[in-house]
Parts: sequence; C-alpha cells; structure tokens
Amino acid sequence: MNVRTRVASNTMASKPPFRAEHIGSLLRPPELMRKRALFARGKISQIELTIAEDEAICGVIEMQEQIGFKFVTDGEFRRRSYHSFFYGELGNLRIDTIGGVNAVGANGEGGRGAQPMAIIDSRVQWTHPIHAGDVTFLKTHSDRWPKITVPGPCALHFRGGDTAVRASAYRDVEQLWSDIVEAFTRELHSLAEVGCRYVQIDETAFAKFGDPDVRASLAARGDDWSALIDKYIAVTNQVLAAAPKEMYIGMHLCRGNRGGHWHADGGYEEVAERLFNALAIPFYFLEYDTPRAGSFTPLRFVPKDKMVVLGLVSTKTLELEDKGVLKRRLDDATKFVSLDRLAISPQCGFASVDTGNPVTAETQNRKLELVCEFAREIWGET
Repeated sequence: MNVRTRVASNTMASKPPFRAEHIGSLLRPPELMRKRALFARGKISQIELTIAEDEAICGVIEMQEQIGFKFVTDGEFRRRSYHSFFYGELGNLRIDTIGGVNAVGANGEGGRGAQPMAIIDSRVQWTHPIHAGDVTFLKTHSDRWPKITVPGPCALHFRGGDTAVRASAYRDVEQLWSDIVEAFTRELHSLAEVGCRYVQIDETAFAKFGDPDVRASLAARGDDWSALIDKYIAVTNQVLAAAPKEMYIGMHLCRGNRGGHWHADGGYEEVAERLFNALAIPFYFLEYDTPRAGSFTPLRFVPKDKMVVLGLVSTKTLELEDKGVLKRRLDDATKFVSLDRLAISPQCGFASVDTGNPVTAETQNRKLELVCEFAREIWGET
C-alpha cells in the first residue's frame, strides 16, 4: 500500500527519535559571523561575543519551535565546528582539513573534499563539562527537548590511525581507547546531570567504509578496514554501556559535509549487518540524499527493535525536494523497515563548520519546514 493512503502509526513519537528531525548544525547569522571575526581580531570582548551568541541562539530556538520540531539545538552557534571544539576541550587534540577541495564534481553537488586529519599532541582527558552550559541555556529558553551532538569516539583514530596516536602522546593505542571511553562516559553523565536526555553521536567512520577509495587509503597506512569496524563497534559499545540509562542516544552516519562538499562515496552494504546488529545504538540517522548513498537494500539488516531516520533532504543544494519524490522514496524504504520505525530529516547539518553550506537561510528554513510538513502528512505528527 502506498504511503499516501496508509493510516498514520499508532506509535506516537513522544521520545527521540522524533518523526521530524534535523542533524543539529544550522547556518550562522551574518551578524554573528561579523562579531566572531571582530573577536578574532581582538576588537570586541568575550562578553560581547557571548551576548551576540545568546541572541542568535534565542532566534534559532524560536525558528525551530515555530516550524514545529519537538526538540531544539543551539545550531552549534558557539563553535566553529562541533568536532574540533569537543576534542579541543579534551586536550591538545584537533581534527581538521589540511588543504583545499578536490575539483572532482558529484552531479553538481560539490566535490570530494580533502580528508580531515587528526593531530594528537596530548592524552585524551575529561577535566570539565563540555556541553552542560549549552544544555542549561536551551532549557532556560525552551520547553522542547534539548539535543546535543558529540563526535564519534573513534574519530581521532579514524583520522590518523595508530601512527597519529603514537606520534607524541601515546605509546600504547589501547590506552587511547581507555582514555576515550572514560572521557565520553564522564561527559555523557555531566549532560544527564543538567537534564539532557537526547544525544546524537555524529560518527564519521562507519559510512565511509563503503567507499573503495577510503578503504584503499586505510590499507595504505596499514589498517584493515574490516577489523577497524569491529574495533570501533566495540569501543562505541563500551561508551553506550556506561552512558546514563535514561539518555536517548542515536548515531548519525556522515560521509562528509563541508561547504557543500563530501568525503566518501558508497552505500551501507559493506557495514550494514554489523552496524545495525552488533552496534548497540537504538536509532540511526542515515544519509540518503544522493545516489552516492546507494539503495535502501542494506536496511534489511535493521532489527525490529531499532529505528531509522532517513536523511532524504539535502543540505547541500538550493533546490527544494518534491514531496511526491520523497513519498516514493519512503515507500521504497518501507520494503525493508516498517513505516512506524521510520522518520525523516536532512541528510546532515547545514553548517558542519561555521562558514556553512552553499545555501541561503531562506532555503534552510524552507527545507526544515518541508521535513515537518512531510512528517505531519505521513505520521500525523512531528
């Protein structure tokens, strides 16, 4: 039966994941970017910058509420990028792009960007709450669920391998894993202490294993990509097992999203069985906005007790998706996962780094409206 004539599910989404989702980062307002540039040049104080951030975040909270989302994020407005900020708070650590973007296009949607690299110049150590203040601000200004995004616990290793780990800070790679599990565990508990119950892990490794070029680059540095999957699942499961029991934790699988460019090309087939079964994540945000993501066939491995948020709306293009096309794609997905276990979102954030993707604020907001409109039409709720 076509989704257009289906009766909405009786399972109402009163807890994450919601029927209408977005990944978290949003386009920074031009005035905030201007203030950030002034701060970088020493022209304004930290207090003045914080006031500008507060005002911008209040504006984006209102926008999300008006559109109809059941949760709110701060758009990552206090950070250049969520991953660089987070790991920087855990030590002298950095994940960033070195160099520009390759000139190879992908159906008019940007090219393959230069792969970020990890710099590990200290041990990983949690010394203070990283996002507790962000949660408190969201809770002060909204009655919706505050949603916080953290990078994947395996991102440092994926972006540098054993060589980067051992370059200066570690002799034993297993010590890195122990430090990471402890740091993530302490951060998740600090979030729970201030009332955060919704966390999204933004994992940059698993989806990229489907790309032959990525697998080749891993082999060139001495890594067996299949063995890495097992290791990364084991480490992530340790973090999940130690997380607060009342916390809803989902995982976004990212293929790269920087200025409209991407880092990987390939579907989920290579990783699907282990990803959906061995990994103890209850729901997944999967990028399905372009043919690079492959078909929905890998969803056949999703257990019946897990949910999938389909990233069908692109944050990289100005064109607004057609609802008819979205409904046909949703129909295709229901061949493998029942409608009551599905939801919809953009495939990634609109601004994984503060300079954002090549879309306008008007386009961003219209796409977010589309997600909520579509959810209401299909499931009767957002």
